[in-house]
Amino acid sequence: MKHKTEYKAPDFEDEKFRNSADVIFKPALKDKTLPDEFYSTSNFPTYIKVNGVWKLAKEPRMDSTLVFDPSTGDVFTREMCKIKQGDLIAITSLEDGSEGVFAHSDGFSQQSKNNDPFKFMKTDISREKPIDYDEFVDMIVENKRGKGYSIWILGPAVIHAKATDKMSWLIENDYVSVMFGGNAVGVHDIENALFGTTLGSDSCGVPTAHGHGTHMRAINEVRKAGSIERLVENGKLKSGIMYNCVTHNVPYVLAGSIRDDGPLPETITDILDSQAAMREHTKKATLVIGIATVLHTIATGNMLPTYIERNETLETIPTICVDQTEFVPNKLADRGTHQAYGVVTNAQDFLEIVTTKLEKYQKRCK
Repeated sequence: MKHKTEYKAPDFEDEKFRNSADVIFKPALKDKTLPDEFYSTSNFPTYIKVNGVWKLAKEPRMDSTLVFDPSTGDVFTREMCKIKQGDLIAITSLEDGSEGVFAHSDGFSQQSKNNDPFKFMKTDISREKPIDYDEFVDMIVENKRGKGYSIWILGPAVIHAKATDKMSWLIENDYVSVMFGGNAVGVHDIENALFGTTLGSDSCGVPTAHGHGTHMRAINEVRKAGSIERLVENGKLKSGIMYNCVTHNVPYVLAGSIRDDGPLPETITDILDSQAAMREHTKKATLVIGIATVLHTIATGNMLPTYIERNETLETIPTICVDQTEFVPNKLADRGTHQAYGVVTNAQDFLEIVTTKLEKYQKRCK
């Protein structure tokens, strides 16, 4: 696939690495607080020199720090909120290797075959560029075949765009390892399943009488049952994305926001708890697809390692950002998720085309 890039590891036999100092570690003086000179991580492959040996930091993500575990000799990436008093924190403001930390920023760099300074369609993300759906389908198939871990991040527009059945098909056919979203995606999906509306509008987008309250009635039905799972078990919830997550044992994280109605019992209203729940999944990710949600896609990107270790090398994690404007994938890239591919289209079209191609693939394989 054209988006795959070969990883070029650093040559640690080079003189600058052999002569560089070991990284210095200082203990944290209190919980959730770092020494002034702490190293702030990026999402690039980051190597640390400990006792004369360069090693790759484990569980990488941006906006964190490096903690040495003397019991194993490993260095882990840890969020500030998880720091405990006495943790050994890497100390440096440099990442060129001279002080024992090297962020390998060009390990996955691609060289352009055409260096012509003047050309049309130069931007990476544009609604005017063709979308290579076959490549995205190849990524999804390859991930499933390799027993990878796929994160699908959904905004409520997936339900408003009448793409619920397509997303449900993906869950039923084992293409989804975990679903991320906010309170709204769960609420509107359940509203649609129970009342046939989303935010009070019917399948044609026409507001229904007293429809402004149906999403609240959906929340109330879940609260009466005690949970989404119990609503499925008692036979009241019989379709939709949340129904399929429950019946196919696909975990989900609904991360709350300040404007949430209700919210659903499963919605995690504490920000740090939401982040911790998502992080348990992003650490395992091998494929990420975000559809029609700005904040949850960017949040996932910030927690994402961007690469995995496989076959004695590193591979980038394919990250697809789908939205009907260029703004969202561009903002995702601007926030540090440099490996993301932007797809400028609406949720319904993307899911319709992807599932149609996957259905054809499955029929050919039977």
